[in-house]
Amino acid sequence: MNTLPSVLRSALPSGDGPGVLLRAMGRLEKSPRADRLADVLRGAVRALPLGAARDVLHGRWLGHPLHPALVQFPIGAWLSAAVLDLVPGQRRAARLLVGAGLVGAVPAAISGWVDWAELRRPQMRVGLVHAAANITGVVCYACSFTARCRGRHLRGRAWGFCGAGAIAAGGAIGGHLAYRQAAGANHAEQVAALVPPGWHRLIALDDLSPGRPRRIPLGEVTVVAVRTDEHTVRVLAERCTHMGGPLADGSVVDGCLVCPWHGSTFRLEDGWNVTGPATSPQPAFETRITDGQVHARLAP
Repeated sequence: MNTLPSVLRSALPSGDGPGVLLRAMGRLEKSPRADRLADVLRGAVRALPLGAARDVLHGRWLGHPLHPALVQFPIGAWLSAAVLDLVPGQRRAARLLVGAGLVGAVPAAISGWVDWAELRRPQMRVGLVHAAANITGVVCYACSFTARCRGRHLRGRAWGFCGAGAIAAGGAIGGHLAYRQAAGANHAEQVAALVPPGWHRLIALDDLSPGRPRRIPLGEVTVVAVRTDEHTVRVLAERCTHMGGPLADGSVVDGCLVCPWHGSTFRLEDGWNVTGPATSPQPAFETRITDGQVHARLAP
């Protein structure tokens, strides 16, 4: 249990000024100190018998990660409780909000851990500290709720403000994870802007082996082409929308392409993400064969 605080202390740089948090997170991304713990936790999360609920928790049905949406409820409840703690005569309402936040923190935490287990190593390292800060906040709010129920309102308020500080720190680290490290972002969003309009010659049809993905450059991006039968070729953007995994190194299963990194499955016909953890479909291309050459253009 002492691993994460020591990792965070070693990551903190000396001195003040702009970029202190950024430098701290940069050091944390490179620190392997908590990797053993991360591997144990990742194995435990992946072993959970969630079935189809795993994709629900990822937010595949929503089109983007579910975790950021779920955290709004407990954070909102706790911030509202902090405001009411400053208003006379609002003890009961504040206690209700603290308890509601604790209830809402459960699904938010579960979805967060499910997403975390499918991240790259540097993101997992930062994610552990993000989780540690949030767990600290939840513990503080649990102590706050207990104290309030026992009539110790001053102590309950104190625990509540401590919890708000911990949650704020967790939010700052979560912002770095989402916006600096692009955890949960669509890693193929730029394809539409980089692919020139119109048809583009990719490769000779005879150079494609049936059922074997082939990596092909197309302007500033890379695509993956799969020959599905004698006269049909399917083309998708080559980098997985989830974490940028190389789909050309993946496998073709039942008309779908499976990412080799985290197992996201995309339908070759239209790029639809059949299973997660990817929450965004893969950019797909229309194809035609002219004089033995495969041509492609980005599908509208």
